[in-house]
Amino acid sequence: MIHLLSRPGGPLGLTLTRAGGISLQRQICDQLRDAALQGRLQSGQQLPSTRELAAALGVARNTVADALAQLAMEGFLDIRQGRRPMVTALRTLGDDTHGAPGGRPPTGSRAARASGSALAPTAAASASSSPSTSPRPSRWAAALASSDWPFRQEPSGVPLAPGMADPREFPHDLWARCLRGGARRADARDTADLNRQPLRQALLAHLVRERGVRAQAHQLFFTPSAQAALDLCARLVLDRGDAAWMESPGYGGARAALLNAGAALRGMAVDGEGMVLPDGAWQEDGLPFTEDGGPSKKTGAPPGKDSRPPKAIFVTPSHQYPTGVLMSAARRQALLDLARRAGAAILEDDYDSEFHYDGRPVAALQGLDADGRVFYVGTFAKAMISDIRVGYAVVPQAYAASFVLAQRQTGQIVAPSLQAGLAMFIERGHFSAHIRRMNRVYRERRDHLVDLLRRRLGKLLQVETPPGGMQVLATFTGGQDDTDVVRRLAAAGVSARPLSRHYVGTPIRHGLFLGFAAWRAEEMAAAVDRLEAALHE
Repeated sequence: MIHLLSRPGGPLGLTLTRAGGISLQRQICDQLRDAALQGRLQSGQQLPSTRELAAALGVARNTVADALAQLAMEGFLDIRQGRRPMVTALRTLGDDTHGAPGGRPPTGSRAARASGSALAPTAAASASSSPSTSPRPSRWAAALASSDWPFRQEPSGVPLAPGMADPREFPHDLWARCLRGGARRADARDTADLNRQPLRQALLAHLVRERGVRAQAHQLFFTPSAQAALDLCARLVLDRGDAAWMESPGYGGARAALLNAGAALRGMAVDGEGMVLPDGAWQEDGLPFTEDGGPSKKTGAPPGKDSRPPKAIFVTPSHQYPTGVLMSAARRQALLDLARRAGAAILEDDYDSEFHYDGRPVAALQGLDADGRVFYVGTFAKAMISDIRVGYAVVPQAYAASFVLAQRQTGQIVAPSLQAGLAMFIERGHFSAHIRRMNRVYRERRDHLVDLLRRRLGKLLQVETPPGGMQVLATFTGGQDDTDVVRRLAAAGVSARPLSRHYVGTPIRHGLFLGFAAWRAEEMAAAVDRLEAALHE
């Protein structure tokens, strides 16, 4: 019997090291497993005894015994009292023989279980079978490579990145105390409620007071991000192939969520009052559209276009993304009426409505909903800091039970200790105080950036002062390509987003989406210097 005590590199080809932090037992176990899978150990072959192997390797016998016991548990070795350890037979992809000579185990054997299925590869097969191929990606996975959201050319953490809160202005010490208190408050035994009542009650009181939301606490849910909340809402109301509308230009994350839910997406133009809605009465044969999402002058849908009524409509009525337009009261009522006639759900993203600089903020669209069709989505990432990515959704009463089941099945759950910390941050008044303070800071920064752009680049850019939010939109007055400008800015260490990439369909305008909230005056000035240079290249 050959026990392989004379292979190059040590017994069985094993090479052990006491450096690197990996235990000797783990090294023996890993190398013997690899030898079996790669064919250096054949099925039915005996190994040296634990005493012989330990002596040859210069390690304790218990170290070897524990390693071999682990391999036996995984199904690679057969260990019986009174005989040497034996390599077990592993079924191959091309082998459908059960109980064949040579010790090949049945489907339910230890070896099959160790591989996760009855099809574990063996070394004998690897030498004769064709080369293995990777699993084919799904169509969704393949489409991710061509997706333009999130924007790949956007440097992170540099001026003038939009949509970012300034972490330097955040009360980290207060937040740390709330996190510590939340960790003590969170009851590990209370695992049934994914969405903890203290945070539900604290946040709902804020939303009712500040945003005019109308709901009960059991309609409020917490997700790891606002994108996760959008994704679940879209999947709850859309079947594959259903028509969905969104603003164009609009939020790329919403486009991804709707498309991932299988929607046939239509872009709707945006004017000074928000999303443009079709004129006239609802038609059974559809509503008018153009290829780029604008309204048609015709009475019906263009030939060959999807003319079905929408099943879901995504809007950002309080601060349209990315134009900053506030949806008028008349347009809000018209949207609710259209959704009622179409039987559509409305997905309202209230992403940065805490920051409003000119007058009082307009109440959320959800507060006007009398039919239970508005899903209201928000996030702590804008009002606090981006590291706190927790999102939330207020869903219609009829969807409350479904939403919590969707959370469980997709794992979109926020840690109880984090929920408890957020609840304490709100209950103690830190959340509202921080928002009030940052409204003053961000307003000054908005005014400073708008003044810089108008003074330095007024002939090249048209800049409207947004009434709220964390960024400004600057559209080109000439014929520049915003994606080219964004690439040049990225090379110069400045972050911006191209307006043209926010359209569903053909872009109508080109421009830049520039953030001011996270950046101080001197940082914005330096970034505008580089922007000016990029526009003159």
